[in-house]
Amino acid sequence: MARTDRLFRLLHVLRLVPQPVTAARLAEETGVSLRSIYRDIDALRAAGARIDGAAGAGYTLEEDAALPPQTLSQIEVEALSIGLSDVVVRGDPALSDAAESALAKITARLPGDRQRQMLHAVSLVRRYAETPPRQVDTDLLRTAAWDEVAIDIAYTDKAGAETARRILPLALVYTDSTEVLLAWCCLRADFRMFLVPSIRHASRSDASFRPRRVTLLRDYIARMRAEGCD
Repeated sequence: MARTDRLFRLLHVLRLVPQPVTAARLAEETGVSLRSIYRDIDALRAAGARIDGAAGAGYTLEEDAALPPQTLSQIEVEALSIGLSDVVVRGDPALSDAAESALAKITARLPGDRQRQMLHAVSLVRRYAETPPRQVDTDLLRTAAWDEVAIDIAYTDKAGAETARRILPLALVYTDSTEVLLAWCCLRADFRMFLVPSIRHASRSDASFRPRRVTLLRDYIARMRAEGCD
């Protein structure tokens, strides 16, 4: 394998594998020796890649504008176009604007032929089913999950009863017809799914649950899989 191809392969693995990733794992994934991995890490750093870590401690890739535009295959360009276009169509205003911005930035960084393929993608996105109207700003829910801050909500259940709850927002799930907020419900002391259109009011509290979000979300997803809900 040519060294340039090997370096691109190493970058690709660093993006995909959970980090920090050991040199041994990188060597296994790329099919080269440990010595080659150490040399290639140094070469990528010299080229402008921000890679944190050291031998024995694992490596973490931090994205950097100094890196050259990544070479995407035609099908990868098509996948990006479909994914981001779908977010533009069905996301809340903040998410939709962000998807449009990301699509423009990625397109601008692509070489000529791939840029044309992105601008004139074969696959197009159209959604005709209307999603239920949101009563709250989805961006507030998303930001609270990022910041790991509890939120207070007024929620209407399937029976039409409204309750006031404090919840720990973990993740937003976009289904075919609506959005669902995965959360820890402090009222029930258990995991719960909340239909976003059924949240009548939401406000941030001053109660932080950092750094528990990742652990809670992992446990919730594990339970869902065990119950066949994934």
